[in-house]
Amino acid sequence: MRRLAIVLGDQLNADAAFFDDLDPASDALWMAEVPEEATHVWSHKARIALFLAAMRHFRDAREAAGWTVHCRALGAHEAPGLADALAADIARLRPEELLVVLPGDHRVLSALQGVAADRGLPLRVLGDRHFIDSPEGFREYAQGRKQIRLEYYYRLLRRRTGYLMAGKDPEGGQWNFDADNRKAFGRQGPGLLPPPVGFPPDAVTQSVIEAVEAHFPDHPGELDAFDWPVTPEQARAALRDFIDHRLPLYGRYQDAMWTDEPWLYHARISAALNLKLLDPRDALQAAEQAWREGHAPLEAVEGFIRQILGWREYVRGLYWYAMPEYAERNALDAEAALPDWYWTGDVPMTCLRQAIGQTLRYGYAHHIQRLMVTGLYALLLGVRPQAVHEWYLAVYVDAVEWVELPNTLGMAQFGDGGLMASKPYCATGRYIQRMSNYCGECRFDPGQRTGEQACPFTTLYWDFLLRHRERLAGNRRMGLQLRNLDRLSAEEAGAIRERADRIKAGDGTPPAGA
Repeated sequence: MRRLAIVLGDQLNADAAFFDDLDPASDALWMAEVPEEATHVWSHKARIALFLAAMRHFRDAREAAGWTVHCRALGAHEAPGLADALAADIARLRPEELLVVLPGDHRVLSALQGVAADRGLPLRVLGDRHFIDSPEGFREYAQGRKQIRLEYYYRLLRRRTGYLMAGKDPEGGQWNFDADNRKAFGRQGPGLLPPPVGFPPDAVTQSVIEAVEAHFPDHPGELDAFDWPVTPEQARAALRDFIDHRLPLYGRYQDAMWTDEPWLYHARISAALNLKLLDPRDALQAAEQAWREGHAPLEAVEGFIRQILGWREYVRGLYWYAMPEYAERNALDAEAALPDWYWTGDVPMTCLRQAIGQTLRYGYAHHIQRLMVTGLYALLLGVRPQAVHEWYLAVYVDAVEWVELPNTLGMAQFGDGGLMASKPYCATGRYIQRMSNYCGECRFDPGQRTGEQACPFTTLYWDFLLRHRERLAGNRRMGLQLRNLDRLSAEEAGAIRERADRIKAGDGTPPAGA
């Protein structure tokens, strides 16, 4: 064997860079299903099943196209981790060179480099053409800047690619339509929504589900509702379903939440994108075409394109720009443990019960449920950001570290001290009340700071500001929030701190009578 190309679980695109140099007559592909990838964080059953099902469909498709695929199936070998499995097959197959596309996890890259070095084999790490920009391109953009902000990087990529551009200017005369987007539903709710297209498990996926239940019975989550896309064809069908049925109102309601409505106007394609089952260019082109044909308004399409061309590329660039040191940042010195109920959803606050409950059922919650419900509460409690990161990496089907770590540690927890976001995303329960109907079904009042009925989000918000007042004093975007502290009497500030301490002492929820 001349070359052995390592195919990782989040690199399932048939146009990966290593195919340019491979010859099916003398080269082969290598894949491995190893327990460590499901246990280094306590992964949701649906996350494990999605990766394995997509990997097996990719394997079958490549074999049908004439490739030799060496695949170690879960339960058919004893190697606990990727490095162990690869080392064993290097000894058996004796390749002259290893190839891999840049992984989405620094841990995996280090492990592969270690195996290659130990075996004296060259490992060629190739660029990932799935993305629009490269880590080197982002580094060039960031070099010399005092602040690295999404908005200006997004504009750079818009100009470079031409998406939603009219010559040198943005379509509609502005880059960002946030002012027209991100509305609440109001009392009428979301209305009658067509359910997103689902993909019932075929024989391959069903065999994976059975294997996950057998090998990881104690892991969180459920599999009875598993219907995620696991092939490129299914991913394209999911994209088409979104464009046809939900894109027109996506921008307006992308931040809205509603009881027992997990999907709303969201696309359900992030997992397919992150496993490379769907090319982001296909999503960007389909959305822009929908606007040009009059099917969706510009503000909705711009909001969607900003998520993929802007935010997704920005987060990946930031990850490789700042790793590996980035993963250990803890700018707010937060050291509390993650409450146990993050793994069960057994919590008295309706918003948290809804967000965690659907997460455990489907492996999914949309970005505001993650940022401004589960993420916000952990921030206000002062949970160590690495513990929050591990939970998010474990429970969401679309979680790959390059995208999940900056979003969690940087944006949700402000653990990087402002490298990613210009201020902490902190708010009282009033934000959740404004963007959802959760508070109407909850015994806590988001308008109260103290007392038995006070919303824990609101109590902890004021406690957060009191704790970090000096640390955040130099942040101009926090000026108004910090000045509001001056309105608190010493007595009320003391009452806030006392109740916050009791919440923290009670595994993050108010004890009875508090």
